[in-house]
Amino acid sequence: MSAIEFGYWAPLEDGGLLATKLPQRTSSSFEANIRYAEQAERTGFDHMLLPTRFVASSDSENQWESLTFAAALAVKTQKLGLIVAVASGLIPPAIVAKMLTTIDHLSGGRAAINVVSGWLKDEYIALGQPWLDHDERYRRSEEFIRVLRGLWTEDQATYAGDFFRLRQADFKPRPVQVPGPTIYQGGNSKAAKQMAGRVSDYYFMNGNTLEGLKKQIDEVKGYAADNNREIKFGVNAFVIVRDTEEEAKQALRDIISNADSATVEAFREQVKHAGQSAGDRDGMWANSTYEDLIQFNDGFKTGLIGTKEQVARRILELKEIGINLVLTGFLHYDEELALFGEQVIPLVRQLELEESVSVIGR
Repeated sequence: MSAIEFGYWAPLEDGGLLATKLPQRTSSSFEANIRYAEQAERTGFDHMLLPTRFVASSDSENQWESLTFAAALAVKTQKLGLIVAVASGLIPPAIVAKMLTTIDHLSGGRAAINVVSGWLKDEYIALGQPWLDHDERYRRSEEFIRVLRGLWTEDQATYAGDFFRLRQADFKPRPVQVPGPTIYQGGNSKAAKQMAGRVSDYYFMNGNTLEGLKKQIDEVKGYAADNNREIKFGVNAFVIVRDTEEEAKQALRDIISNADSATVEAFREQVKHAGQSAGDRDGMWANSTYEDLIQFNDGFKTGLIGTKEQVARRILELKEIGINLVLTGFLHYDEELALFGEQVIPLVRQLELEESVSVIGR
């Protein structure tokens, strides 16, 4: 099995990744993001994910735009994959295809996209865009991906869908990557999982238990197999590494006890348009508790909280159930991003080496 990969959320909005009143030594400035990227490249990270938001949600008043930010970082970085989140209902896919191709050339073939189907109804309404039912949003995202792929791979691309159309589109230059940038996608509902099995390269999951993640992985793998495809898996994880397990647990207790309850409740109200609106009511945030929502993608549940050794072993457990990429977030990016790369990633690599030697020796 190939080495597990590591990514991190690029902090593109004020306030960090938590709804807590604790100070977070994390900056969303361009200068800070360059510094975080340099630390990540130096310490063994593989990817950054640049989140998308046009109209601020409950957790932040200010948010940078992901595609233009990625283009700027493309010329300030050397190795990191630039996973750009894009909402499928806000920008035409042909425009996104061109922008990603440009980023791919600027970065020497490091562009990728996370296609977001949309859960923040207020954003779509504010921007004058139609708000679709839950499963329709995923149907639109699937067409969005098919348009991207058509433009990147076909001569005179033509597509006739319910949401998007192409008529003999001559698209040049093509991306550096063949057949094009890697396509990531999230969503916990059945509609999201089935879509991932049909068209996506990577399926991103919110934080969850090992059992919960394994259930999702098996289901999506089955949908991919039905379409004669293979798919990889990523998981969100909020990381708290301290010298002792008790210190790490206390840091989590401090985050929770200082939660910004107004922000959490506002977020809880906004995400009612996500998983709870699915036909099976089993999608994103449908079963998240108050404590889960303090970290906006259920990151506490993945369990990367403890000593560096405990966290490294937990990452190997994630790998064993089929996780290919761990997407990390931190309370204090100014210190903890580099600390994770310097202390945890080498331990994971050592455990992977020991595991491979053990397999060979059997």
